[in-house]
Amino acid sequence: MRSFKYIILAGVIFFSSYSVFAEVQTLPAKQKTAIQKPMAQKPAPIKVMPLQIVSNPQNYLNKEITMDAKFDKFSTLGLDYKKAFRDSSKYIGFLIQRDDVKDHNIPLSELKLFLTREYAEKFIDLNTGDKINMTGKVFSNALGDAWIQIDNIKILEKVPDNKEEK
Repeated sequence: MRSFKYIILAGVIFFSSYSVFAEVQTLPAKQKTAIQKPMAQKPAPIKVMPLQIVSNPQNYLNKEITMDAKFDKFSTLGLDYKKAFRDSSKYIGFLIQRDDVKDHNIPLSELKLFLTREYAEKFIDLNTGDKINMTGKVFSNALGDAWIQIDNIKILEKVPDNKEEK
């Protein structure tokens, strides 16, 4: 008799939970989204100076960062290095200038910055000294350097073109 009561109780629980499940399945699309759990907000990137990352790359590992800098040039530096691999057929590296040297241009080679080649094509007209803002993720600190996958670049200021016209 006791086991029969448990079977009846289990049936009641099953059918009541099934009816709640069936109600959710038959709700209009607008009401279904209200029942779903809210998605976690992605944290805002950390605003940093390039030399801060260079001095402590481990502090930024696996974090989204944003920084302003002066573009120097596109480069193949660091591509295909096995411990922080970025395939040279799909990615291109680039260098920014050191912001602690004002009287001449010195690339900040301790910072390894990568873009997909497809995205880099949008910035083919960047010149040395152009001010940019970039956002990306520090994906490695191999060799004690920060390796950053850049996902977004904004041109803040173009340097005047000093080429003489013929």
